[in-house]
Amino acid sequence: MEISPILEEILSKRGIKTGSQRDSFLNPQYEDLHDPFLLKDMDKAVEAISSSIKRGDNIVVYGDYDIDGLSATALLLDGITAMGGKISAYIPDRFEEGYGINTKALKKLKKQAADLVITVDCGSTSHESLTWAKENNLDVIVTDHHLTKDTLPPAVAVINPKRTDDEYPFKDLAGVGVAFKLVQGLQSKGLLPRGREKWLLDLVALGSVCDVVSLTGENRVLVKYGLTVFAKTSRIGLKALMAVAGVNREDIDTYHFGFVLGPRLNAAGRLSHAKLALDLFTATDKNQAWQIADKLDKLNSERRSQQDQITIMAEDQALEHHQDNVLVLSHSDWNHGIVGIVAAKITEEFNKPTIILQEMGDESKGSARSKGSFNIVEGMSAADDLLIKYGGHKVAAGCTLKTADINKFRQKINKYFKDNNHTNKTQEPDFDVELQDISMLTHDLVKELEMLRPFGMGNSTPVFLHNKAHITNKSLVGADSKHLKFRLSDGDSHLSAIAFNFGKIADDIGDVAKVFFELDENYFNGITSLQAKVKAVR
Repeated sequence: MEISPILEEILSKRGIKTGSQRDSFLNPQYEDLHDPFLLKDMDKAVEAISSSIKRGDNIVVYGDYDIDGLSATALLLDGITAMGGKISAYIPDRFEEGYGINTKALKKLKKQAADLVITVDCGSTSHESLTWAKENNLDVIVTDHHLTKDTLPPAVAVINPKRTDDEYPFKDLAGVGVAFKLVQGLQSKGLLPRGREKWLLDLVALGSVCDVVSLTGENRVLVKYGLTVFAKTSRIGLKALMAVAGVNREDIDTYHFGFVLGPRLNAAGRLSHAKLALDLFTATDKNQAWQIADKLDKLNSERRSQQDQITIMAEDQALEHHQDNVLVLSHSDWNHGIVGIVAAKITEEFNKPTIILQEMGDESKGSARSKGSFNIVEGMSAADDLLIKYGGHKVAAGCTLKTADINKFRQKINKYFKDNNHTNKTQEPDFDVELQDISMLTHDLVKELEMLRPFGMGNSTPVFLHNKAHITNKSLVGADSKHLKFRLSDGDSHLSAIAFNFGKIADDIGDVAKVFFELDENYFNGITSLQAKVKAVR
């Protein structure tokens, strides 16, 4: 396949340099998915589940309340039902039970005559709860993708590509991706016709994108094919949600998952109970599906309203603690189901790692976000003695601590930041291609860049840099003049540019600057023109 020098440079920048790597990336094939039995304990899980199906056992999927967990739950409900299994679901309450498996829930399931519990998106570190399950003859199979400890919990099987003893070729599957591999494994028992599993890929794509896993390797295959399935989905709940949200399913893209459908589905668990979103996935009645979709839309509007109120209060607190390199902000009125979104916004606005907590009497609970070199979980570990519970990833985590210890926690994590020479200096964005000649940007290039889709974590939309761009014809546009339009020129060629939310700094942008931008097409009055979507100006 012949490609342009610009596309070749983009691929090379992303580590795709050989012809075979290029062909595999640009033309991902379903057949390239790895053998599910390369995952540790897959054989044990398949044997146990297939035996349970044949016996008519009561199987329960224990999910998580985020989209990854919910889509994985719906996937196993769909897949195992198609295999003839007797299966139901349990979704914990974010506010009453919190993340992961809890013993009280397992006791309830045991009392309800559950024979086998399959976890999705959780369970790898639930030693106490799974020890109880084993001692009380409740079989549990764990499917998860979070980091494990050196010792695994006592389950029938623990399927997790991040196990330290697991040699699975691709480590960054989402929870729903691991659940899909389990369905593939069960197919070896002849319980599901080959090809039937592909209709589950709409859920795999949705959960993977919303969980922000890397869209490379196996995930690229799963999401690329999943988008095709999503456009043809027979799930009336997803059709209703797209209609309510104004999404044309033929145009569905990762953007719609992350910023349109995802927030509506997540609103259930943030303000009510995540079971509502699962009910949408599994709805079989059109009227019910429309009612749920409408309710999720209203919940999302309420979520945005609360989020805006919390953000304003958090901004005021952030200014009070302007001397801190790590912001630790708290209030009793802040809903801990929403504070993660606010933490992300404050992190971007103040360019500092941020922890937002809801004070809930004697204890406070919240979420953290970071950027740059600062690993937020390592930072929390420096205050391990003050934290009741914490965990997560480098840039996103959660924690619980005594309300009385918030100030001590603030001091400790800021001391750790300073002692380890971290910095919050604004860094220039990563870019793929430095341009000398704007005329190289064409409509044909826009079409060629489409081959890089789906875009997301690990495979972002290409960013171009013009190091000495001339900026002319500046004008403020949009509500409250929030956005900035201008013309980008190299002296000979020019390009229209739009810089969203740059209105406040319009006067600070000089006549010549370094401009980082994505290439897009703008449709107006029947005319298609090239446009730069500006990411940064330096």
